[in-house]
Amino acid sequence: MSEHKYPEVTVGALIFNPNSKVLLIKSHKWKGKYTIPGGHIELGETIEDALIREIKEETGLDIYEPKFVCLQEFIFDDSFWKKKHFIFLDYVCRANSTDVKLNEEAEDWKWFDLNEALNSNDVENYTKKLIREYKSKFL
Repeated sequence: MSEHKYPEVTVGALIFNPNSKVLLIKSHKWKGKYTIPGGHIELGETIEDALIREIKEETGLDIYEPKFVCLQEFIFDDSFWKKKHFIFLDYVCRANSTDVKLNEEAEDWKWFDLNEALNSNDVENYTKKLIREYKSKFL
C-alpha cells in the first residue's frame, strides 16, 4: 500500500519541439513504457512553476507556452511500479531545443509524431489519453 493517505498531485506535459514532434521518456516506473516527463508539485510552488522545474530536472529542456489540457485520475493502476493514487494535471508546451539530457529517473527518450505515439505499444495509456485530449481540444 502507498505510504500516503491522500492522492498525490503531479504535473506533466507533452513537449513539442520545433519539428512538431513530442518528447516521451521511457521509465522503469512505468514498466518500461514511454510517458510524459513530470512530477510532484512541491509545497508552496505554483502548478506552472512545478511543471517548468520538473521538465528542466528530468529532460534539461526549457519550456514555454504551457497550456492546460486535462486532469486524469490514477487510482492504484498496475501500470505503475508502486501502488499509488495520483491526480495528473496534464499540459502541452513547447521547447526550442531537441537536446535532451535525462536525469536518473528515465532510461531513454524519443521524439514521437502524435499518431506514432498513439499507435505504439511502447507508450503507456495515460499518455495516449492525454494525446487524444490534446488533439480533440487544440487540433
